[in-house]
Amino acid sequence: MSTGERTGAAKLKWVVIVDEALSPGQAANAAVCVAAATAPGVPGLLGAGGPDASGHWHPGLPWAGCSILAAASAQLAEIRQQAIERQLLAADMPASAQATRVYDDYLRSLAKTEPGDLAPLAISVIGPRNQVAKLVRRLELLP
Repeated sequence: MSTGERTGAAKLKWVVIVDEALSPGQAANAAVCVAAATAPGVPGLLGAGGPDASGHWHPGLPWAGCSILAAASAQLAEIRQQAIERQLLAADMPASAQATRVYDDYLRSLAKTEPGDLAPLAISVIGPRNQVAKLVRRLELLP
């Protein structure tokens, strides 16, 4: 980790891929949720916080940067599977997560869902730059 260099120079690449069919609110929710699930799995991902000119403290942000990309639903499932096969950290948000309002209900639903039926709304993938880049090379930024 080197917080003094451009994010493009980092050996680590982080992307969040969102289902292009989601409404803006659903897309933002899904992206934030998978990003929040990613940070604890990568020690040092968040840089140091610091004060502004008035002394108010601002928490650290991810130093690696994160591209938010769009993909079709079927592509999301494919990318998730490929990331797992390559042993990359992949945090996903199955559709059932936005369909439930009680977290324990979500976990019960998840436990009954086969991997092929997850219908991910977003996936956060982080790992070696070259491997992550190969997974997402044809995807566009989320508009």
